[in-house]
Amino acid sequence: MTKPYYITTPLYYVNASPHIGHAYTNILCDTFARFHKLLGEEVFFMTGTDEHGTKIDRAARDQKKEPKAYVDEMMPKFKELWNILGIEYDYFIRTTDVNHKKAVGNILRDLEAKGEIYKASYKGWYCVPCESFWTKLQLVEGKCHDCHREVQELEEENYFFKLSKYQDWLIQYINDNPNFVRPEMRRNEILGFLREPLEDLCITRPRTRLAWGIDYPTSKEHVVYVWFDALINYVSGVGFTIDEKKFKKLWPADVHMVGKDILRHHTVYWPIMLKAMGVEMPKTVLAHGWWTMAGTKVSKSRGNTVDPVELSKKYGVDAFRYFLLREVTLGLDGAFSEDLLAERYTSDLANDLGNLWFRLASMVDKYFEGRIPDVGAGLKPALINEFSNFYEEVTSAMKNYDPRTALNIIWKKITVLNQMIEEKKPWVLAKDPKRKSELAEALCLLAEWLTHVAVLLLPFIPGTAQQILKRLKLKIEWMIKSGEEFSKPFLKPGVSVERGEALFPRLDEKEAAQH
Repeated sequence: MTKPYYITTPLYYVNASPHIGHAYTNILCDTFARFHKLLGEEVFFMTGTDEHGTKIDRAARDQKKEPKAYVDEMMPKFKELWNILGIEYDYFIRTTDVNHKKAVGNILRDLEAKGEIYKASYKGWYCVPCESFWTKLQLVEGKCHDCHREVQELEEENYFFKLSKYQDWLIQYINDNPNFVRPEMRRNEILGFLREPLEDLCITRPRTRLAWGIDYPTSKEHVVYVWFDALINYVSGVGFTIDEKKFKKLWPADVHMVGKDILRHHTVYWPIMLKAMGVEMPKTVLAHGWWTMAGTKVSKSRGNTVDPVELSKKYGVDAFRYFLLREVTLGLDGAFSEDLLAERYTSDLANDLGNLWFRLASMVDKYFEGRIPDVGAGLKPALINEFSNFYEEVTSAMKNYDPRTALNIIWKKITVLNQMIEEKKPWVLAKDPKRKSELAEALCLLAEWLTHVAVLLLPFIPGTAQQILKRLKLKIEWMIKSGEEFSKPFLKPGVSVERGEALFPRLDEKEAAQH
């Protein structure tokens, strides 16, 4: 039996409302999950929220709230955004969930029994925003190695995980498994980081300094470090130490999607934790880049966040999804501006795809009383090959985690179909009764191609793709397991076509309708 495709997002901190970076990660994962469903695979897509640690504790106290009350109030904002964006996750995990806390306790007890954890006094420099300890040598100009903000010197007794013990193993594993860390530039970055000796990881905080966290199982005086707790979600969410049958069915994860700023946690701490636990590695940790504005990272800490809800309302969810997927190659940084989004909306969505649908539906309406003409014979062998190649090219790009290339391939086809209308000139054919069959063939070919395009667009812009298929009286959920299956005709002759409203109204008309 084939293992289900298991994809995860990182868990999002609930110390502020979700922004474009969160939306991007979840849209990427949703697109891959939908694509694998389209291929006929069983899929398990998990997302969730990270609800412990100093940052959450401080955010709650700033609002004069208890941490649990605060996270219960913030968490639904993430679920609401995923609902607006059409994110079809299978499981939403919270690090305050009972089963997650149980799994963390079980893992720590086991690691302690194996001798992988020890207690020691520690003196170091602590960064509150990153929730990380650094040695004096690791500081950059006396500030945090990662975020370059102020640090505070602390000395306390804590529990430590033997990270350093596995450094050579990890280097070897990354070298032997080139797809484990992607893209290659991030793999090289981690290998560069691993040239320096690893320090053992401080995995607790004294309860006197931080009470908001999972209890350390063998000490009432400590809570678990937020990053050790949060990383465990990927196995606790699929039943590790709680539901072994479920865990065996779903693990290992096919891909952990993360932002490049949390790469080290996911490609150094996490694999070493799994190795010490005796658990198989995930297949791939895939790091995407940042969205920037005027060359600066878009983030809540910099105060230049972009509201995905507002953009989705203004341009439509599919336009927002399309822009994020098409504008940048996965792994690289992307420059965000609303002007670029508006440009993509007008040129690609309204002029290319929207106009193609409108012209086809209008001509079928005008020349064949709104029904797909019956041209008799099935698809020609050459056309069957074209459909098959089209499917294989898009599928290959998606299996290589490259949605931008997949969309480029689809849009090239949309461009060709628009050109086909200009070349065939159906309006000229319609004037000559002797060329009625030629006109019928031209419109049938166009409609068949557009139907196949719509099926492959289901993972990317699901609302629009489903609309096209509905207007052609076709189902909106598809499973296409091979190029051969994709090469069959999808349309039924004689079916009535519903032209409907514009798929992507002109922006001035759209704005007028919203006021």
